[in-house]
Amino acid sequence: MTNERQTQDEGSKRPGRLGAWFLAARPKTLTASSIPVVVALALAWSDLAAAGGAFRWTPAICCFFFAVLAQVAANFVNDYADFKKGTDGADRKGPARAVASGWITPRAMLVATFLALALACGFGLATLPYGGWRLIVVGLVSCVFCLLYSAGPLPLAYIGLGDVLVVSFFGFVAVGFTYYLQTETITLDAVLIGLAVGFAVDNILVANNYRDRDEDRANRKFTLIALFGERFGRYFYLVNGLIVVVLTAFVFWRRGDLLNTVSLGAALVYLAFHWQAWRTLVKIRSGSALVKVLALSSRNVVVLGVLLAFAFAA
Repeated sequence: MTNERQTQDEGSKRPGRLGAWFLAARPKTLTASSIPVVVALALAWSDLAAAGGAFRWTPAICCFFFAVLAQVAANFVNDYADFKKGTDGADRKGPARAVASGWITPRAMLVATFLALALACGFGLATLPYGGWRLIVVGLVSCVFCLLYSAGPLPLAYIGLGDVLVVSFFGFVAVGFTYYLQTETITLDAVLIGLAVGFAVDNILVANNYRDRDEDRANRKFTLIALFGERFGRYFYLVNGLIVVVLTAFVFWRRGDLLNTVSLGAALVYLAFHWQAWRTLVKIRSGSALVKVLALSSRNVVVLGVLLAFAFAA
């Protein structure tokens, strides 16, 4: 109890104005949006090199900033909406939230949400000369679900659909359409790698929901783990990582690279890091110390992204 209370007290220290906004953006989680783009660009670079095509730097940069700004907007609206719904209460085990802690007013957070979305859309519009009008639909759908994840009359994160959205948007959409802007097509490899990255990113959410399962249930936030319990969450986390390894290995096999030292090593190294994170989760089980698993999950996304980028470029 002493360690848990100390963690909460440290997380609730009032930062300065800029520090509050920095923490509200949740910079440690932004790997979830940036790494899928990096992986897609590495895959596109490899395929373009094999086909004699040219890499496009402008849409690459625009995709990166669209993804990161959209996630910042999602983090802002989550901070706002959870405060309004009373989810971020005094019993919160995770890092302090800006609105609930009184660092930022609800109105300012709402304005910042739409400002971040507007900036994201600006970068999205800059990709239209490369991808056409279809990207307007993709961008609008992404922005709408960014808001509906936490806000609205029926927030999707509150009815067990958070994991589906994470795998879809941080996986298939982020990887698939970044790849499309480079190659003007979406291949099966891009889809499968997108899903692999999506499941890896989803483990950040799973670790968060596993930690908060009791509070979420009490506040009627029905994540899958709040619905099905601790044991389900424990193995949900494990299986997600195994799916990442299987999908990654399958893509390498399709490309004739499975037995390549770099490719095989990438899959095995990620598996080792995932296993360590899962064992840490199993050992801790409950309390604010599970923040460590959240950090390990974010680290694993970076590890996966770096390994895949290196394997595709090798």
